[in-house]
Amino acid sequence: MYMKKFFVSGMLILSTLNIIGQAKSQIAFTAKITNRNSDTLVIKGANNFKQVIPINKKELFAANFEAPKGFYMFSDGVESSNFYITPNSEVNLTMNAKEFDETIVYKGKGVNESNFLAQYALSNEKFMNDASGKEAAEFAVLLETKKKTDLENIEKGDYDPEFKVALKRSFEEFNQYAVQDYERTSKAKKLNGKPSVIFDYENHKGGKTKLSDLKGKYVYIDLWATWCGPCRAEIPYLQKIEEKYHGKNIEFVSISVDVPKDHDKWKKFVTDKQLGGIQLFSDNEWKSEFVTSYEVTGIPRFILIDPKGNILNSDADRPSSQDLQTQLDALLK
Repeated sequence: MYMKKFFVSGMLILSTLNIIGQAKSQIAFTAKITNRNSDTLVIKGANNFKQVIPINKKELFAANFEAPKGFYMFSDGVESSNFYITPNSEVNLTMNAKEFDETIVYKGKGVNESNFLAQYALSNEKFMNDASGKEAAEFAVLLETKKKTDLENIEKGDYDPEFKVALKRSFEEFNQYAVQDYERTSKAKKLNGKPSVIFDYENHKGGKTKLSDLKGKYVYIDLWATWCGPCRAEIPYLQKIEEKYHGKNIEFVSISVDVPKDHDKWKKFVTDKQLGGIQLFSDNEWKSEFVTSYEVTGIPRFILIDPKGNILNSDADRPSSQDLQTQLDALLK
C-alpha cells in the first residue's frame, strides 16, 4: 500500500527532535530488520546526538549507550521513523523494511510511547490518503474525527506525562499541516488538463532546453535542490525508473531550484552523482514562472505532462511509489 511520505520522519512529531530532561541513563537497543536497506542503523536526537550501529554476526543491530529522555529518530538507509527513550529503556525493535511503517513493533522496557508513535505515524498517513480527493465538508468531518480519536488515545494510555504534552502539541501541528496540504492539493488538481506553463532553462550538458522541445512525449518533471534531503533520497528510485522506461515515449526532467550562487554546486552534484535524464537549472529558483505557476511550496515536487503539453498530474507520485510505475505502465504500454 502506497502512502505519502512527506511527514513521516521530519514532520511527524516535531520539526526538531526534543530532549526532555537532562539526566542520562543507560539504554539497551536492539533491532531485527528483515529486508533491510542498509548494514548500518543510525539513531539521531537533539543536541547533535548520534549513535551509529553496524549489523552484527547475528544479523542484529545492537548497542548500549547513554541518552537522556526524549524523542529520537532511527534511519535504515533512506527510511526513518521516530521513537521515544525513557530512563533505562530496553528497546527491542522488529520490522520489515519493505513495509516500513506498517510493521514497526517495539518490545521491552519503556516502549509504550514508541509503539504509540509508530501507530500515530500510520494513522496520519492513512488519514492523508483517505482525505485525498474528498469534498471540503467531508474532509472537515474526517479531520474532526481524527482530532477526537488522537486525544482519546493519548489520554487513555499509560504514557510519560511529558510525552503526552509533546504529542498534544504535535497533534495541533499535524492538523494545521493537513488543512494546508488539502488546500494545496485541491489547487493542484484544478491545474490538471490545462496547458502547462513552459520553461526554457540551462541544460547541464550545454545550451538550453524548452518544454516545447519535448512535445510528442510524456514528460515527468522532478523539482528539487541539492540542499534538499528528501529530494536526494528519491534519486536512486528515479534512476531505476529512468532505466526501466528507457527508450519509451517519455522524458525525465530534473529542474533544480537552487539559488544562483549554488550553480557550480549543482553542476558538480549532477556530475559526481552521474544523474541521468535531462538536468536543468531554473532561471529564478523558487520565483521562476514555471515553479510559481504550479504553486510549489515544498520539494521534491513531481509533475507529469502529456505529449500535447497539457498537465496530466500537477502533483504526481514520487519515484519511490509503486503507483507511479502503475500509471506509467498504463500510459506507455
